[in-house]
Amino acid sequence: MYLRLTTICFCFLTSLSFGQNNEVPDIHMDFESYDPPSTLVVPEHPVTQAKYPFIDVHSHHWRMAEQDLSILVRQMDSLNMGINVNLSGRGGTILSQMTQSIDSQGYANRLVVFTNIEFRSIDEADWEENTTAQIKYDVEQGARGLKIYKSQGMFHTDSAGNRIPLNHPKLDAVWSVCGELGIPVLIHAADPKPFWQPLDSLNERWLELKLKSGRKREADDPAPWEVIIGEQHDVFRRHPATTFINAHFGWFANDLDHLGQLLDEMPNMYVEFGAVIAELGRQPRHAKAFFTKYQDRILFGKDSYKPEEYPTYFRVLETAAEYFPYYKKYHAFWKMYGLDLDDEVLKKVYYKNALRIIPGLDASLFPK
Repeated sequence: MYLRLTTICFCFLTSLSFGQNNEVPDIHMDFESYDPPSTLVVPEHPVTQAKYPFIDVHSHHWRMAEQDLSILVRQMDSLNMGINVNLSGRGGTILSQMTQSIDSQGYANRLVVFTNIEFRSIDEADWEENTTAQIKYDVEQGARGLKIYKSQGMFHTDSAGNRIPLNHPKLDAVWSVCGELGIPVLIHAADPKPFWQPLDSLNERWLELKLKSGRKREADDPAPWEVIIGEQHDVFRRHPATTFINAHFGWFANDLDHLGQLLDEMPNMYVEFGAVIAELGRQPRHAKAFFTKYQDRILFGKDSYKPEEYPTYFRVLETAAEYFPYYKKYHAFWKMYGLDLDDEVLKKVYYKNALRIIPGLDASLFPK
């Protein structure tokens, strides 16, 4: 019996041999290493430049006051990017230096800055007065909106060590003054829901969390995902006169029906798809129907500014390409497909919607 089993095992291993040396291949490859090129032969439809000039409403440039902006603008031109919105204006003197540098270098119609505020001093008696005064000053200096970072609704704490929620009563003054000034508020709240779920074989973000372990959250660290997302929606509902841009599709790019319900409920909420294009590219028919229905509420956003990554966004939005990869396997190990959006929908997503809700943008840079 032992001899027979040994013979069977030997024959099985031999059957796996390839090449002239009859070497047994490594069959113990881990998932991180498994990334074979596809053998599928289909039209590829590469796109290196957007079909229409576009406005990227989600970008970050921390040293804009100091850099040679002609380099950035040349990169924008190569992508057909009309306007880049820098969400990292920080406010006060730094923001003023940024806008002055942009103006002095002749790019005031191409580069836009949003301001930021500080949550951690919220217990100070004059916090509301000082913060709203800062926002007004920043708008006078050229700020076109306010960006709220995820850290502000997750990790920033008051003097007693309590997490400061986005719907904290003192923040009402901030949302209200933005409405009065006519500037949008772009909010990043929480992160993808799987970051809060068990790190096991059922977690679709397992590879990302294994490689980027700092992104893993416990169920109530710093609060349940549903709580943080709910606080954001509470703000949107209670301030209907203020325009909000929900970053990253509000982390509902994987549940577009639910996102549609939220858009129906809150007409002052818009969405941008920075860092979630891979979610849209794996459901092309459903995503195209969503973009068509909510074509007036969707903005182009990329998040990290890396020129080499934009063509993937163009390819998803503009083409009918099939089965192509995202540029970060750990972020999306699946393949994507193009949505092949209609031209009018594409124009609204690329620039018309942003021109409508962000004040002072140069509409002459874009087709009618």
